[in-house]
Order: sequence, then C-alpha cells, then structure tokens
Amino acid sequence: MATADPVTLYTDGASRGNPGDAAWAYVIVRGGSVVAGSSGFIGKTTNNVAEYHAIINGLKAARAFTRDRLTVRSDSELVVRQLTGRYRITKDHLAALADEVRQRMRDFAEVRFENVPREHPCICVADRLCNETLDAERGAA
Repeated sequence: MATADPVTLYTDGASRGNPGDAAWAYVIVRGGSVVAGSSGFIGKTTNNVAEYHAIINGLKAARAFTRDRLTVRSDSELVVRQLTGRYRITKDHLAALADEVRQRMRDFAEVRFENVPREHPCICVADRLCNETLDAERGAA
C-alpha cells in the first residue's frame, strides 16, 4: 500500500566480538512516527554481515508501508558506500548479501541509502533493539 507520507528505514547491526554473537535491527518511520521495529539474532558473524541483515529484514518489512520511495539510513559507512557503488565489494559473502539487498530494492519505486551518525535517535533505538536481542540470547544460553 503506497502512502503520501515519507517512509524511512533505520537499520543497525551489532556484533560482540568481530566475529562474535551478532544481531540486526530496524525501525520504520512514516510521517515522523515509528510504525514498526524488529530485531533478530544471527549467531556468530561479523558486524558488517549484521548490518546487511538489518537492511534485508528492514526492506522486507517496509513493503507493508510503501512500495514508492524509501530512504534507508544506517550508521554503517562501509555498507552504505558499498550499496551505493562508492566502494567495491571484495568479499564474496558480502557481495551475496548486497545482491539480496538489490533484489529486495525491486519492491520499491526508489530506494535511497544515507549514512547517518550513530547518535541519530532512530539509530539509537535500533542499536538498543540489537543489544536487547544479544542480552536475551546470552541469558538463554
């Protein structure tokens, strides 16, 4: 369902150790209000892999809020620059994740990626979701 209100996807990935226990999270904002958010545990991997998983899962969820324009904001300069073509992707496993992002982008008329500081309030929410997921996983182990 398309909407006139702008939709922004904020994403974050976290890894305790690199590689280490990792989680992804996203927050979707439409018209200035948070309309969705989620996180998940992905096991032992790198922070960059977690950042890609955050975008992939966020793109899946954002389809429920728009099929038009979507802005994706992340504090991962590397991932944003890889997805915008500013940096080459030299690692095969990251190239595969970038390909999945590109496939998911086809669900939207336009997707724009922006790097934002980790202090951005919505990135802080996504970071908190990652840490809560990692804490819960540690408690379950």
